[in-house]
Amino acid sequence: MSDLQIGLLLIGAAIVAGVLLFNWIQERRFRRQADAAFQAPLGDALMQPGAVPREAYERIEPALQEPGFDVVRVGETDADNEPHWSADADAPQGGNALEPPAPAVSASPTPAPPRPAAPASPAPYDELIEYRIRVGADSVPASAFSEAFSHARTLGKAVRWAGLPVGATEWEELQPWRDVRYQQVVITMQLADRNGAVQEEQLATLCSVLQSMAQSHALRIACDDVVDALERAQAIDRFCVDVDVLIGLNVVARGEGAVNLTRIEQAAADSGMVLGVDGVFQLLDSRGEPLYALCNHDAEPFSPEVVEGQTSQGVTLQFDVPRVPDGLKVFDGMVGFGRKLANEVGGILVDDNLRPLTDTGIEKIRTQLMQIYERMEARGVPSGSRRALRLFS
Repeated sequence: MSDLQIGLLLIGAAIVAGVLLFNWIQERRFRRQADAAFQAPLGDALMQPGAVPREAYERIEPALQEPGFDVVRVGETDADNEPHWSADADAPQGGNALEPPAPAVSASPTPAPPRPAAPASPAPYDELIEYRIRVGADSVPASAFSEAFSHARTLGKAVRWAGLPVGATEWEELQPWRDVRYQQVVITMQLADRNGAVQEEQLATLCSVLQSMAQSHALRIACDDVVDALERAQAIDRFCVDVDVLIGLNVVARGEGAVNLTRIEQAAADSGMVLGVDGVFQLLDSRGEPLYALCNHDAEPFSPEVVEGQTSQGVTLQFDVPRVPDGLKVFDGMVGFGRKLANEVGGILVDDNLRPLTDTGIEKIRTQLMQIYERMEARGVPSGSRRALRLFS
């Protein structure tokens, strides 16, 4: 290796070390600023007497809520609560001139002390599946977040924006086009979905964008630890991969024949299934979420216009396991509907490998489903819950 190559390697190593050192210094500086900005001030209207520090509580999974930002109202000082002596022209003579005169006694009843302000509700935040950034201010308009709001949409993961309006106790969805001023804002990024775990670059970019915005508007900001968030993201992603199962049951013709699509479409409509714009029938729950779907084996989707005598090689019933509440009951209903379709068109109910589904085969699938649902419950992600719908999207 020549001297030139060795010199270039040394220069490159020095540059990399310099960049790492600079990033480390910047991180420490931002952390010190965040710690200083979020220290609880004296006389905080949101802090109640006798409050127990959060560290004294036992950690509770899966959703751990933290108190919001401390807010200091201008003009509220300890001096405002001190007693004031007032001179009394009718004070008795002969008193010590160095002692303050006694306060006048009023005949009117003493007014009751004002009620303390109601504490703000916990900020929307799911510790199991979200990364959090907190922003505090005396009063910041929603429009200040418009650029960051638009940038967050390009990061590839779901981002939630929640704001606590000035003087309010309930959080609301932050919309930058509204004429609202906030005293606290919490921004969260989802750590995993069906596209995989969040990446360090996505978290760092969101935090950097909001830090720039906070600096330009003189706001307080605190980003949660990125390393901890990445570890949680990998853990929840591994769990999701293990339980993300799609069950398919098929109704096919016996032998070399075909099934009558017209009769199948009529049976689907009679059972309450709805035909979507994608040409797939779906049975929906009370929330409008699909329980299971029915699609055509052939490339041509179902059509809202019924064509007499239309046939197909078969149809498939699909069951998205983690997104369905009360999954065993729904699965049993889908099996019953599949058998009904098979009888209606003279076909047979088979699995994805085109093997006939017997009672023994159905029971094996139910056992597997039961194990999956037990794992989801233990993890704090019940099937069909709002958290499950977010993770498996």
